[in-house]
Amino acid sequence: MLYWLTALSDGGDFFNLFRYITFRAGGAFLTALIFGFVFGKPLIDVLRRKQGKGQPIRDDGPQTHLAKAGTPTMGGLLIVGALLFSTLLWARWDNPFVWLVLFVTLSFGLIGFADDYAKVSKQNTKGVPGKLRLALGFAIAIIAALWASYSHPVELQNQLALPIFKDTLVNLGYLYVPFCICVIVGAANAVNLTDGLDGLAIMPVMIAAGALGIIAYAVGRVDFTEYLDVHYVPGTGEILIFTAALFGGGLGFLWYNAPPAAVFMGDTGSLALGGALGAIAVSTKHELVLAVVGGLFVVEALSVIIQVLYFKRTGKRVFLMAPIHHHYEKKGWAEPTIVIRFWIISLILAMIGLATLKVR
Repeated sequence: MLYWLTALSDGGDFFNLFRYITFRAGGAFLTALIFGFVFGKPLIDVLRRKQGKGQPIRDDGPQTHLAKAGTPTMGGLLIVGALLFSTLLWARWDNPFVWLVLFVTLSFGLIGFADDYAKVSKQNTKGVPGKLRLALGFAIAIIAALWASYSHPVELQNQLALPIFKDTLVNLGYLYVPFCICVIVGAANAVNLTDGLDGLAIMPVMIAAGALGIIAYAVGRVDFTEYLDVHYVPGTGEILIFTAALFGGGLGFLWYNAPPAAVFMGDTGSLALGGALGAIAVSTKHELVLAVVGGLFVVEALSVIIQVLYFKRTGKRVFLMAPIHHHYEKKGWAEPTIVIRFWIISLILAMIGLATLKVR
């Protein structure tokens, strides 16, 4: 919205600053951060009053989690609210990629909200049936994948860019859209599985979003893409504003989610943020890089898949409990130790992912 203030500029005054994505990204970060601090406590108070007993705690999980009974959930509303307000305030409204990422974020957030509401109202951990959640997720991802494919330059449509390899494209043809669907749905559910400890999911999401935001800004500038030998995708630079807002909103949420958490993000937040990461990767043609930048989420999801398949085949377990962060809890690691070490791993993976921009 504020971008339109550039119409008042003569080219050398304050209003001219709104032309610059980096300036507006900084504004989006601060706006979302302030939003989180201002509305965080009031939202938590409302959730605590409305939810009563808070999020149901699984009785088959680590016993230390029983002490968290009564903690309200749906804290993702704070992040999504900050994201929506800040992005709409600072981003250009004529950019298709901004609307694409917002659409995926809000849509998956609604699925998560319905799931959280069902859990809290019924006081059980089942929520919305898994098959229905998955079907709705695929429906959203189909729209997003077609939207992204249509918004890409003609020469990049249905093409898969390979990291590290210079100017290498793989024409997936009709398989490209199904591939993008899997990326978006997979990212949403992987982040959802990771959200099991206080502060565990939000920081890796922020780190991954920060890396993807830098990538989005780079591939949206023709001078950067020529220097880095990456594919130019016009318009993706505006996604930096969304990721900056996510970082600010995430910090605002982390203030209240830090151990011991005053609120859980719930599926409202984890599905929304995971879907957002997938949508950004698809928009920027860096789908494979997401698997590196968001490698922690990949490992968490794989640990569940391996556990389920191996148990069905042998009746035995590979991990003491899945997802893998619960495995380390069962081994006796303290919760803050697991969380901080996973943060460190996420940061390392993000640096590796960013390195693919230059290593070609």
